[in-house]
Amino acid sequence: MGKLLWKPGTMVYPLPAVMVSCGSDPEEYNIITISWTGTICTDPAMCYISVRPGRHSYNIIKKNGDFVINITTKSLAFATDWCGIKSGKDHNKFTEMGLTPVPASKVKAPLINESPVNIECIVKEIKELGSHHMFISEVVAVNADEKYIDEKSGLFRLNDSEPICYSHGKYYETGPMIGKFGYSVEKKGKDRREEFTKKRKS
Repeated sequence: MGKLLWKPGTMVYPLPAVMVSCGSDPEEYNIITISWTGTICTDPAMCYISVRPGRHSYNIIKKNGDFVINITTKSLAFATDWCGIKSGKDHNKFTEMGLTPVPASKVKAPLINESPVNIECIVKEIKELGSHHMFISEVVAVNADEKYIDEKSGLFRLNDSEPICYSHGKYYETGPMIGKFGYSVEKKGKDRREEFTKKRKS
């Protein structure tokens, strides 16, 4: 079977489906669901979100210069979708979805308490790319739900929160672990490599 040639489009999937909270006071608080987001630098820690200028949250984020990325989970899937469809012009999303705004430590925007991880971000640059504008931002604080901290190792078990992802208009649960960073070059890496290449040739 050959390859089909398609016109250029957004084909990097799956992606995180996050709820971005914004606003400087309760009357302005809003939530927008975003999949165009990701890490762009480790040191300093930086990330981005891309937002259509016509969205209600766009001007709120642009005016205040900050926002919070809230990681979503299976139990938050309904709210995640709803907050991406409904407009903050017409709805108080926190109230209608039963979500709890909590003061952040470094930014004006609130955290969503029900999210297992809240990433506080300060906007450094806005790039007008076309349909979306990219908010290039510095991560100034990360808030993690302590119930997912392993008491023995101290590691954060994000998978225990049942995070979700987004692919071509659909939401999915994440699956079981199939490897870890560096496993391909560990002691058993040679055998795994031979097995991998053998499968590719068969």
